[in-house]
Amino acid sequence: MAAVSEARLAELAGRLIGVDGVVGVVLGGSRARGTHTADSDTDLGLYYRPPLDVDGLAALARDVAGPDARVTAPGEWGPWVDGGAWLTVDGAAVDWIYRDLGRVEQAWRDAEQGRYAFHAQAGHPLGVPDFAYPGELALSVVLAERAGELAALRARARVYPPALGAALVAGLWEADFLVGVARKAVSRGDAAYVAGCLFRLVGVCAHALHGAAHRWLINEKGAVASAAGLPGAPPRFRAEVDAVFTAVDGDPVHLATAVDAAQDLVLATADACAMMTR
Repeated sequence: MAAVSEARLAELAGRLIGVDGVVGVVLGGSRARGTHTADSDTDLGLYYRPPLDVDGLAALARDVAGPDARVTAPGEWGPWVDGGAWLTVDGAAVDWIYRDLGRVEQAWRDAEQGRYAFHAQAGHPLGVPDFAYPGELALSVVLAERAGELAALRARARVYPPALGAALVAGLWEADFLVGVARKAVSRGDAAYVAGCLFRLVGVCAHALHGAAHRWLINEKGAVASAAGLPGAPPRFRAEVDAVFTAVDGDPVHLATAVDAAQDLVLATADACAMMTR
């Protein structure tokens, strides 16, 4: 699929900040990080302060993407993805994604204090970490804004909060706990429960490694590859994760093997984090 030109993005961002409530527009996702492929969508983050003029956004969407284009109200996609639109602009997939700037600012303040939580959200099996809000802004490219608020917050968020890193490393206790509860389900052959425990365990390990390295991790997608590529990560992190899930089936012997491999992964992660934070 074609990509939207830089000139077209700049023009679109300029029109978006003319909609009441929109404070600024950023290029996010893989295209902002330079990790995109030819098939990647273009993600535009629309940062707003309530009330957001949804009717105004809808009119703009129809103008640039055709009469069938539709935008959501805030919250329609869930409490943490919020809302937006899936559009086709100039033959390219362009996603508008709402972000309430007040919530982003609060998430940043929490991250600075080492406070975080994972929140249930459709499409995010590990949950959305609240620190993803400032993290995605730090990794974005500001295209247009009204008063410089986004650029200022982005500049602060580019410096990873040490307290958040320490909290994520300390959170490895949960991975160790998950080894224990998964092991109790092995004799029952409860592969679904074991797999769920192990998936979360891997996510906790990936976030701990990113915290130790002071690097933002904002999504489960690609988390293992990202963690494996960190300086100081366990040298076989990705292979060890693959070994964990390869052994997951209904056979208690195989499940026990998977849990043993997961325990080794947790130990290797803890050792790596200790070395990275010395």
